[in-house]
Amino acid sequence: MDDSTLSDRLRQLGLSEKEVDTYLTILEHGEAKASTVADDAGVSKRYVYSVSEKLDERGFVDVIDHAVPTTIRANPPDEVIAALTTDLESLEPELKNRYGNVSEQEREFEVIKTRTTIMKRITQLLERAEEEVTLSVPATLLDEIEDALETTVDRGVMVILLVTGDDSLPESRFSGLASIARSWGENAPLIVTADQHLGLFAPNEMLVRSNSGKQGIAISQAQLVPIIVGSFFGNYWPMAEQVYVTEPDVLPRTYTDFRHSVLQSTLHLEAGHDVIVRAEARPVRTDEYATIEGQLVGVRQSLLEPTRDTFAVENALILELESEDDEEAIVTVGGKGAFVEDYEANSVTLERV
Repeated sequence: MDDSTLSDRLRQLGLSEKEVDTYLTILEHGEAKASTVADDAGVSKRYVYSVSEKLDERGFVDVIDHAVPTTIRANPPDEVIAALTTDLESLEPELKNRYGNVSEQEREFEVIKTRTTIMKRITQLLERAEEEVTLSVPATLLDEIEDALETTVDRGVMVILLVTGDDSLPESRFSGLASIARSWGENAPLIVTADQHLGLFAPNEMLVRSNSGKQGIAISQAQLVPIIVGSFFGNYWPMAEQVYVTEPDVLPRTYTDFRHSVLQSTLHLEAGHDVIVRAEARPVRTDEYATIEGQLVGVRQSLLEPTRDTFAVENALILELESEDDEEAIVTVGGKGAFVEDYEANSVTLERV
C-alpha cells in the first residue's frame, strides 16, 4: 500500500490530513518528544500536544506526560487494529436494530462492487432456493460454496452447475453438490439464479482478480431472471462437457418445477423404467386446468447428453394418453408459459408402473 492510499484509509477513520501526518510521524519514530514530532510533521508543538490527546483517546498513541519532557509513544499496530475492530463490531447490534425491514434480496436491482458481497449473495440465493438453482461459477470458487451447495441439494432443490476455467475436475468432485454438472476450460461470467425470480451476474474478472474495477448486479424481478436463465442454457451450457449426473429420484414424486420433472423423466427413461405421468395442466391458450395422465414415452430436453431438443432451451414431456374410446393419443406437455406444446403444466407427478 503506498503512502497516498494509507493516508486515505486513515482519513476514512475520521482523522484530518494534519492528524494523519502527525500520527504517521509518531509511528515512524516509535516514541519521540513533542518538539521532534512537530519539526518532522511541519506543525506547531502546541498542535502536536492537542492532536496527541485525541490520538490517545482513540488508542493510536500513548502520551507519557508524567516524565519531563513529555514524550509520545505509538501503540503497536496490532493493538490499534484490534481496538478499532472491537469498536466497529460493537455498532452492529444497534445498526441492525435501526436497519429497515426490506431485505437486500427484495430490491429489484442492486449494484455489487466487492467480491465479498458477491460471495455473500451466492450463499443467500442458495439458502433461499426452493425448487431450482442454476450456477456458472469459476472452479476457484467451488471450495467456498461447497457447503451451501450440498445443503441445497439435500433440501431436494435441483442444482444445475457449470464450473468454468478448469475442465480437469473428476466426477467425484461434484457428487452431492449438484443434480447435474458440466465443466468448461474457458472463463465465463458468474451467473446464479434461484427459482426463476432471483438472479446474480458478475464478470469473471471480479472474482478471480482483486481491484478489477468491475461490478456485479443482483436482480429480483420475475420478468428478467428467466432471460438470464435462457442465456445460461443457450450460450454457456452447450459449450461445456457433462461430468456428473445424479441418480434418478425414488418415485412417486411431485414436481412443481417443470425442468426438474424433465430431468428426472429423462433419467428414468434412460434407466429403462416405465413411468406414468400425471400433470395438472391445461391445453395451451385456454384457461381450464385438469389432470391428464399417460405413459411417458419421450422427452425433449437440453439438460443431459445426449440432448433431444428441437430448439434452444426446449423442455417437454411426451405422453401417450388413453382416451375414453380406448384410442391412444401422443401429446406434448411443457412448463409455465408453454406455447408450442399441447399442454402447459403447473405440476407433474411421476410414478413407476
